[in-house]
Amino acid sequence: MSDEQPTTDPSAPTQAQAEEALSFGSVADAYDRGRPGYPAEAVSWLVDGEALTVLELGAGTGKLTAELVEQGHAVYATEPDERMHELLVERVPGCSAKVAGAEEIPANDRSVDVVVAAQAFHWFDHERALAEMARVLKPGGHVALAWNVFDRRIPWVRRLADLIGEHGDSSASHSVLEESDLFDEVERKDFAHWQDVDRESLVDIVASRSYVAVLPGHEREAVLDAVRALYDEYGRGHDGMQLPYRTECFRAKVVDPDEPAPRGEDEASDEQKIVSDGTDTHMLLIDFR
Repeated sequence: MSDEQPTTDPSAPTQAQAEEALSFGSVADAYDRGRPGYPAEAVSWLVDGEALTVLELGAGTGKLTAELVEQGHAVYATEPDERMHELLVERVPGCSAKVAGAEEIPANDRSVDVVVAAQAFHWFDHERALAEMARVLKPGGHVALAWNVFDRRIPWVRRLADLIGEHGDSSASHSVLEESDLFDEVERKDFAHWQDVDRESLVDIVASRSYVAVLPGHEREAVLDAVRALYDEYGRGHDGMQLPYRTECFRAKVVDPDEPAPRGEDEASDEQKIVSDGTDTHMLLIDFR
């Protein structure tokens, strides 16, 4: 689950934004074909350790997940959209994935080293999601957030962003993390990278934007036709071109309470939990695929 349109309310998405968040299933294939991955050095910085237990929220089709697995981590992923989840399981067989949201994480208290969300945090109900992230993190663990954003310093990229109406700054939602008393000081680091694109993949990148996916059919096609025309003007035909990105990364350690917060009557059952805290060893590395 991902896009570049931020929530205007830092605590919870609006109704319109909630509808956009549910639009990704209809463009899951375009998303999988067109969206870029994440540079290895950025993923290493986000996780900040070797052979850790990592929980990814809003994993989409596994653009970040694949690199986490490649780097040797035990990866558990959640994705609220069923079609995106199907592609995630297909693309990244090395992780365990479940259909679930960030606001009710099916994992035990203090069970993971890192909770990461790439291109997704701005869709969350932040108050509920941050409390859940803090609950599942081990003492000393941390949350990590990342966004791939167009590098608008390049004139044709700036024209592309203007053409599709992409003026929001989703990474600004990290300020909610800075204001939370559940986490320590937020660190930030940016990484530059480029994606090789051709005419079709550039159209897929735009078609997978939620705010394009929800347009009426004729309006959506008009936007995509304009993107094709832009590529015809700037591109290099079958040789393609490079689309520059900046990966904006944030991380913050969880504040360890004296006592873990109780789950209450709605505590997840063993069958629903993703990972264990180590005390119930039969659940330690459960594969719930």
